[in-house]
Amino acid sequence: MARKQFAILGAGRFGASMARTLASMGHDVLVVDHDEARINAIAEQVTHALIMDVTDEESIRQLGLSNFDVVVVSIGNDLQSSIMAVVLTKEAGAKTVIAKATDDLHAKILQKVGADKIVMPEKDMGARLAQKLVSNNVLDFIELSADYCFTDMQCPERWVGKNLRQLDLRGRYGANVVALCRESGRMDISPDPNQPLRHGDRLIMIAPKTVVEKMDHMLG
Repeated sequence: MARKQFAILGAGRFGASMARTLASMGHDVLVVDHDEARINAIAEQVTHALIMDVTDEESIRQLGLSNFDVVVVSIGNDLQSSIMAVVLTKEAGAKTVIAKATDDLHAKILQKVGADKIVMPEKDMGARLAQKLVSNNVLDFIELSADYCFTDMQCPERWVGKNLRQLDLRGRYGANVVALCRESGRMDISPDPNQPLRHGDRLIMIAPKTVVEKMDHMLG
């Protein structure tokens, strides 16, 4: 895995968690926040940590953000500050800017001012939890687009003994099984379509959201 450089603007829970994870994976991570306590809490776990106002144009210019692979603006609660930070990072030559938004309106504004990708952690986690609560089989759910999602699904009892060719999930529902996890923990990246499914198997699929949302009723 190639070593990359990340700049995280905002060291709240989301930003700090992302920074620690990236650093633990061996990447260079710069964290910037105006709050001294936040910077002190994370300084020893990342490459660089600076106390700085990310809405100040001169300060942003001095960071050399054009040298980073990705800049993450993780200021979620202060709308004005997050918008200003995105504008300034783009003007400073940042290649890719990922911005955290708190709601759809916030997301639209951040896109308008130049953010390359928007993340809404609370909304995404809420959708994943809701899907788990209403389905007996879905173990995890990640939205990929407005129409498709990535899902980790427990093999339904009525599928045990059948194989993927018989189930024809792609033909019937537009669902593609990309991996099969056995109860032993072994994962088949290219599962044999003729091998019967067993109790405890998990199917990793990319499927239409409408199918996953009605999984218990539609898939038989």
